[in-house]
Amino acid sequence: MSANAPLHLPLEDLRGLVQGGHTRPLTWRFTQIGRLERLIDQHERVILEALAADLGKPPLEAYFELAAVRFELKLTRRRLRRWMAPRPVSVPLSQQPARAFVVAEPLGCVLIIGPWNFPFQLCLQPLVSILAAGNTAVLKPSEHAPHTGSLLAQLLEDAFPADTVAVVLGDGDVAQDLLQERFDHIFFTGGARVARLVMAAAARHLTPLTLELGGKSPAIVLADADLEVSARRLIWGKGLNAGQACVAPDHLLVEAKVREPFLAHLKAEIARQYGDDPLQSPDLPQIVNTDQFERLRVLLERARQRGQVLAGGHLDPAGRRMAPTLLAVRNGEDPLMQEELFGPLLPIQTVGSLDDAIEEVNGRPKPLALYLFSRNPQAQERLLARTSSGGVVFNDVVVQAAVPQLPFGGVGESGMGSYHGQAGFEAFSHRRSVLRRPFWLDLPLRYAPYGERLGLVRRLLG
Repeated sequence: MSANAPLHLPLEDLRGLVQGGHTRPLTWRFTQIGRLERLIDQHERVILEALAADLGKPPLEAYFELAAVRFELKLTRRRLRRWMAPRPVSVPLSQQPARAFVVAEPLGCVLIIGPWNFPFQLCLQPLVSILAAGNTAVLKPSEHAPHTGSLLAQLLEDAFPADTVAVVLGDGDVAQDLLQERFDHIFFTGGARVARLVMAAAARHLTPLTLELGGKSPAIVLADADLEVSARRLIWGKGLNAGQACVAPDHLLVEAKVREPFLAHLKAEIARQYGDDPLQSPDLPQIVNTDQFERLRVLLERARQRGQVLAGGHLDPAGRRMAPTLLAVRNGEDPLMQEELFGPLLPIQTVGSLDDAIEEVNGRPKPLALYLFSRNPQAQERLLARTSSGGVVFNDVVVQAAVPQLPFGGVGESGMGSYHGQAGFEAFSHRRSVLRRPFWLDLPLRYAPYGERLGLVRRLLG
């Protein structure tokens, strides 16, 4: 169901399907997985077209979104029976005879509030886990990716019964109306400012939530790194979706002794991947809308006035395109270092050593992703031991999000909770404790009158 009136949602039907036990069987869950698989297989072309219309994504980048959901579906189909199996727990001798186990049960109806940067993947990937865990869902796609949102509404309504998946289209006011309703879990992907509003709304009903946010994810480049390969991977990761990715490298912390040669490699990679005039490249995506483009343009123009542009800086306002741009920053006080950039602007700060870089990282909120380019295993271990982040990748960027077996999520300001694979199944399940005892052994020790049993009970229980 798509509508501008969330209060007309069949929430009782969506929740009632779960409460009635209809979603618990493995067969029901496999049926929903099959519906999603067919949706993608049958409509791949129109999905790619919608992503191109919203974000100017080249077909290969758009296909990454479909592939990520397919990976999730494939892993879930293969492992779901194991994830659902009751997990036995040992029982103390004092509780014998008894059997104890933990079962994963559905939460109920889950609200997904999707983002605009990966509007297909980040709506359907959590939906895979939600349905696999035996829940129903209400999906609110982002209004800033209208072609993809409208397509999702049409495809999901055709693929699923109204009491299994409902879609609501609309702007932020519609999202606020949805948050007044009582859901059994809320899954939100977006920025920290809106996340605070979502969390405040969830508190009214004590609704648990998963917040997938972002932050200023740094990439540290040490002198022992392969500078050519590092530059290639960083320019690709920053150029993907025009830098509009929560796991994109936000800024670089480069060891001073290799700053100049590394800068030369970065400039060469921009030219190699996007040509001498990146604005003419068919592989350069758009900024999502005029407001986001203007925000980035102002940051860039002010940096240009301060003499910080090292490469790039070319703009196409009519096409909402911005060339990958390298910028020099002295320290964390620079205006470019105050908030997540979420665009193709890449500040470069020089550091004296890994310890200096770690100090810079620890002086900021915990990032969603932390990247280190170094051949040194001791440097990698030191980074792990002395920092905290949602995830860490050594010698690459972004690719961790494509491993469905790895839990994906932030910590602190970069998010709350995680999903993908088994972590997603558990995020949308309640781990219910069950203890089963027979009637045939019923010792009188625990019943009143207690008399003088304390010494005996102490010896038995310790």
